[in-house]
Amino acid sequence: MINYDGRKFVSIENTANGEVSSKTFFKYKQEGNILSATYSGGEIVKGTLIGIVKENGCLQFRYNHVNVKNEIRGGQCYSTPEILSDGRIRLLESWKWSDSDKSEGESIVEEVI
Repeated sequence: MINYDGRKFVSIENTANGEVSSKTFFKYKQEGNILSATYSGGEIVKGTLIGIVKENGCLQFRYNHVNVKNEIRGGQCYSTPEILSDGRIRLLESWKWSDSDKSEGESIVEEVI
């Protein structure tokens, strides 16, 4: 299992219906197989996520945030890790809004050292 505790990530790619951008930074914590994180930047004023780290290192989580329009948004995400040549983690994410939008998207976040 990959340990995500203390790792920081930044978004490098996202579909147009997403609100996370290259200005959004994530700070991950992990206790056992429980993952949590805070995130902010760009269109996101403040966000949190909570989920599970699978045995294969994949992440399954739900996220909620307040954006710059003062809207509360949330959804669910499944992330597949990829280890880069320099040892950093890249997460390939498939997500879906749970609010009235219900649209889906894909994003990529990479570890920042």
